Amino acid sequence: MGLISIEGIKLFAYHGDLPEEAILGGHFVVNVWVTTNMSEVKKSDKLKDAVDYVQITEVVKKEMQIRSEMIEHVAGRIVAKILLLNKVDSVKVEVEKKNPPIDLNFNKISVLVEGEN
Repeated sequence: MGLISIEGIKLFAYHGDLPEEAILGGHFVVNVWVTTNMSEVKKSDKLKDAVDYVQITEVVKKEMQIRSEMIEHVAGRIVAKILLLNKVDSVKVEVEKKNPPIDLNFNKISVLVEGEN
């Protein structure tokens, strides 16, 4: 087994329950962790035997462009699409909403969604 980690994908998107979030948008950070059997690629040194992390980033970009009211929803869509990629055993996706419209100081608001094949 092995772990592919793609952390700190910074995107601007229009997710949120409030009407102004659909208009103004906001900043998000997405982190992705994929588990996979790396035994074949460690021997072959060929992309066909690996999880293509470029495809993972493309899934994240595409799904983040589709508006959701809840970040749980967009994270779930990202998980579902990544699970369809070659050689993926399981995936965790964290979507962090930067500066949500909350009158309170905090370090981080995010959701973590997991899935497996």
